[in-house]
Amino acid sequence: MKTYDPEKAPDAAEWLELEEEERISRVSDYHRHAKIKLPNLAIHAALHAVVENQIAEGLQAVRETVARLQEEELSRHDAIHSVASVLVGRLQDLLRAGAPAQFEVEAYFQDLRSLTAEEWLKSWKKGVEKGSTSL
Repeated sequence: MKTYDPEKAPDAAEWLELEEEERISRVSDYHRHAKIKLPNLAIHAALHAVVENQIAEGLQAVRETVARLQEEELSRHDAIHSVASVLVGRLQDLLRAGAPAQFEVEAYFQDLRSLTAEEWLKSWKKGVEKGSTSL
C-alpha cells in the first residue's frame, strides 16, 4: 500500500504493518493532494488513522457502523468522519470528567450503533454554518 484513499478500505494487514506515523502521513498526504482545507490537518489525519486502525483491528461496532452509514448514502470518507466525530465526543466527555475517568468503550459502541447518516449530516452542516466542525 503506497497511498491512502478513504473511499477504499486499506488492506488490514498492510495497514497495521505500517508505523502509526506513516499511517497518519499517508492520510495527511491524501487530504493535501485532494486540496481539502481543514482547520487542523494533523488532528484530522490522526482521527482518520484511529478509525482505520479500529476497522483493521476488527472492531465489529466500527466496521458495522461504517458499512451501515455507507448503505445510508454516506461516502466511505464521510462514514469515517462520522465515526471519528463520535470518538471525539467521547474523548471530550472523558476530558471534562477529569482523572481518574476511563474511556467507556461500550458507551462508544452504543453511540456508534445509534448514529445515523441523517443525524451526522445535520450535525456536520450545523458545524459548518457556525464556522467549525468537530473534525
